[in-house]
Amino acid sequence: MASTEKITVYNVADLRATTDDALLNYLNSLGLIQSHTLLDTRLALGFSAFLLSAACFAWDYKFGFESTKQYTLVAVALYTLLNGALTYWIMFVERGTIYAGSTKDGKTKIRVISDSKKPKTKGEAPVYKLRIDVEDVKTKKTQKIELERKFSEWFDANGRFVAAPFQTVLAQGVPLVGKLDPKRAVAAAPASGGQGLTKEQFAETPGYTAEILDAIASGLGESSTTATDQGAGKKRRK
Repeated sequence: MASTEKITVYNVADLRATTDDALLNYLNSLGLIQSHTLLDTRLALGFSAFLLSAACFAWDYKFGFESTKQYTLVAVALYTLLNGALTYWIMFVERGTIYAGSTKDGKTKIRVISDSKKPKTKGEAPVYKLRIDVEDVKTKKTQKIELERKFSEWFDANGRFVAAPFQTVLAQGVPLVGKLDPKRAVAAAPASGGQGLTKEQFAETPGYTAEILDAIASGLGESSTTATDQGAGKKRRK
């Protein structure tokens, strides 16, 4: 069944953001326990820097610059350190992570990083890229999985998200997800470009039209900016 909410299929950032949100909801629905440590740490660093700058402005306004310049110098140094820590955290710790969680028994951890890729040739749909790390907590062994599928496999030409084919891709590509959702794991895999989906799954139009693909290919350079900063200041929509 297709979602009633429509997005602009010409905007790759919207395609990716909607798919990211659907992935979070799907994994949580399987009983995985989501961890918000990464996002909470980012928010703590960001708000700390903001509060420090606000306090600096307040005491400068009330007492004047000359009497507070030493404190202002310390505040500037701390602000620089906080922003440096925030930048490091986003680039080298989060690294585009959209989901981090574990099974209910705590024996397995999962981390998902998403990205998008422009089509190689004109007329092709943009690609959704996933990097999934599944770690066995006891043995510390990590299974690294990479998936690349076209957005047109789970979006129809009207911009509606179709959950079934997307969930099938995850269940068949990630053993942990397949174990938690065996029905999707044994379902027929959607063909590339959405051509293997039924009319009911794509509601009205199976996949992108040629006009939409051409528009995406021509305007992708402007619309493929990453959506990782959309979560700053708030947790992702659930």
